Amino acid sequence: MPDDSISGSLSIIATPIGNLEDITLRALRVLRESDVILCEDTRRTAILLSHFEIRKHVESYHIFNEHARTPALIERVKRGGKIALVSDAGTPCIADPGFLLIRAAVEAGIEPVIIPGVSALTFSVSASALPADRFTFYGFLPVKSGRRKTVLGEIAASGNTAVVYESPFRIAKLIREVAEVIGPDVRVVLVREATKVHEEIIRDTAGSLAERAAKINWKGECVLVIDAKNPEGSTSSNPPDTDNPDSANEPSIDENTVLS
Repeated sequence: MPDDSISGSLSIIATPIGNLEDITLRALRVLRESDVILCEDTRRTAILLSHFEIRKHVESYHIFNEHARTPALIERVKRGGKIALVSDAGTPCIADPGFLLIRAAVEAGIEPVIIPGVSALTFSVSASALPADRFTFYGFLPVKSGRRKTVLGEIAASGNTAVVYESPFRIAKLIREVAEVIGPDVRVVLVREATKVHEEIIRDTAGSLAERAAKINWKGECVLVIDAKNPEGSTSSNPPDTDNPDSANEPSIDENTVLS
């Protein structure tokens, strides 16, 4: 149960994954009202804050220090501090830090204030044109090929649309493995540089896209949406389509922004 005697606050704030215009008015207000802003990379968050002329104390909070920092941060909230948590881009807890802090807050009687917003996950599901009445998010799959193929087998058996995050250095290999494990005819959608100047959405079969992907030097974080609901589905009524808008997406964060 929330402790009404605690005067401080913990706000979990979604931030843009590329286009800075995607931030919400509520997010800007809460950031301005905070005493301190926790973030993965202070330099990256400084770009966002500077753009909106927000001058606040910023501290690092990431996977390498979240265990050590969380207890002291909870105590600061108990003493009346207003703390805001953001990730490098997108929504905290979605393949980003946040879970430990939120769990500790709830256990301490602090009800986190969630400021929703953009996420590479929801963007990709909407853009995929694949069945979205039920989907499963897998985040980043294991790096080791054997474990990754095991998860792909689970995706194939699930019968749900699946969403996977991947780095540009491994995306070609992942698509090839999807074709091998789930099938070359399964429909997939590759979303790259979402909301940025060079946004790219490629709809194809796993087999066809695997051949194309092997010849490309990919840049930027990628999201792969897999139509495991219809693993044998043909794309005859949904031909491959690439959308490459190269304007009207300014201002944006650089292409190496981490997705969430």
